[in-house]
Amino acid sequence: MGANSSSISELPENEYLKKLSGAESISENDPFWNQLLSFSFTTPTNSADLKLLEEATISICKSLVEKNPRTGNLGSLIKVFLSRTKELKISAECQNHLFIWQAHNALFIICCLLKVFISRMSEEELQLHFTYEDKAPGSYGTECEDLIEELLCCLIQLIVEIPLLDITYSISLEAVTTLIVFLSCQLFRKEILRDSIVHKYLMRGRCLPYTSRLVKTLLYNFIRQERSPPPGTHVFQQQSDGGGLLYGIASGVATGLWTVFTLGGVGSKPTPQLEQCSPLANQSLLLLLVLANLTDAPDTPNPYRQAVMSFKNTQDSTAFSSSNPHAFQINFNSLYTALCDQQKSDQATLLLYMLLHQNGNVRTYVLARTDIENLVLPILEILYHVEERNSHHVYMALIILLILTEDDGFNRSIHEVILKNITWYAERVLTEISLGSLLILVVIRTIQYNMTRTRDKYLHTNCLAALANMSAQFRSLHQYAAQRIISLFSLLSKKHNKVLEQATQSLRGSVGSNDSPLPDYNSATRHKHFPINARYPEEIGSLPCDDLMTLVMMQK
Repeated sequence: MGANSSSISELPENEYLKKLSGAESISENDPFWNQLLSFSFTTPTNSADLKLLEEATISICKSLVEKNPRTGNLGSLIKVFLSRTKELKISAECQNHLFIWQAHNALFIICCLLKVFISRMSEEELQLHFTYEDKAPGSYGTECEDLIEELLCCLIQLIVEIPLLDITYSISLEAVTTLIVFLSCQLFRKEILRDSIVHKYLMRGRCLPYTSRLVKTLLYNFIRQERSPPPGTHVFQQQSDGGGLLYGIASGVATGLWTVFTLGGVGSKPTPQLEQCSPLANQSLLLLLVLANLTDAPDTPNPYRQAVMSFKNTQDSTAFSSSNPHAFQINFNSLYTALCDQQKSDQATLLLYMLLHQNGNVRTYVLARTDIENLVLPILEILYHVEERNSHHVYMALIILLILTEDDGFNRSIHEVILKNITWYAERVLTEISLGSLLILVVIRTIQYNMTRTRDKYLHTNCLAALANMSAQFRSLHQYAAQRIISLFSLLSKKHNKVLEQATQSLRGSVGSNDSPLPDYNSATRHKHFPINARYPEEIGSLPCDDLMTLVMMQK
């Protein structure tokens, strides 16, 4: 790159990049690094430009992969970055733009190169590139320095210790992004990485003491939703508040990780690209989810999952358990508000599911909120627009409802919350309806959509389970909700009877002159189609008397 590079087309012929990837070994103290890192680059803001960047730099990256085992230039670049980060906190406090700018540019290049290295080699081969050390002739027994752990620890320290200011926003984003790229090794492996070198460093050794601080910082990044600073506040050229080139690179990596993380979203439609108002918040959330779901080591549970499972409210004065050294406190009110506001993304929905499922403190707090509609309404809207959502997003939203409806207090309170003018519900104008009745309408609509489109038996079972959980607490149902319950019951009964009739006729035709008695096909079919004809009468039968009378009168 260097000071003269300003466009993607110039990169393949850039003299500084050619030297970096060449056959000459460059010392970490060489003035070359000041020249290389003093670049102002017009950053791509869309996938087309990002692809052009990868195509323009592929020859340079291939050359470095080939020659780095002999030159060690990647290690020298990392050492230059590590030396500059030692004074980064002071530079932020003193508003030293130049120092932060060059440190950012060094990390920018490292992350771009790291993405190529990880995609082309195993972790063992990658480690060899990080452990190169130039030895003088005649020297023996010198232990090589492993820069992977040092770089990982430095990135975590940068995230948790550097104050988030306009001039540090981009380098904080790059640090989060680089950790995501490090964790992307799984994308290029068919088997689950149970003995990953990167995982080992993150869950043990020097990185372990930072576990709770890292999880807390990533959560607060998600909570605050800090926007990318305007172009005038950057010390390097930035065209928009979309996060820049490295955010684009990480978005591609993170999307791949997300696909692995959600088992590929089989049978789902791609989620529309959401506007990224805060790239740091989005990347922090993705990194948190990946860290919390790392595979446990054979002798060590995942400390990041332990931290997610055990953190408490700042207003909780009870002592921390000595069995969990990674517990911490966070403002639950701010977290709840962010979760309510961000449910349009499946990442935020997954975070909500994880917290409700694994953190008892969060679940208790959410169920005690008097404004629970702020959380439930976005979840219902996900289910209502089921045809526009990824299948894993719909499943997570439904499981969240299942968790909430396991609580009798929740099932009672939702019928006491009256909503006005639900504009996104298009089937009927709902000027006034209880939250409970709206929940029933949306779940029944999801069942009917599933019956005619996806025919997913698990979605069916979970929807009916949510209705069964709520049925004992149905109160003062909206007339339209009561009508939909009866209509669905009638539809399910007709479908069951049709299946039973077809099965019986088929069996009689195949028996012919055989005098053996017909089996109890009704019993067999009832077992096979349990979600249709067994669970739903349970819901109808558990309705309070006044609501049963309403249903009967409506049919007359």
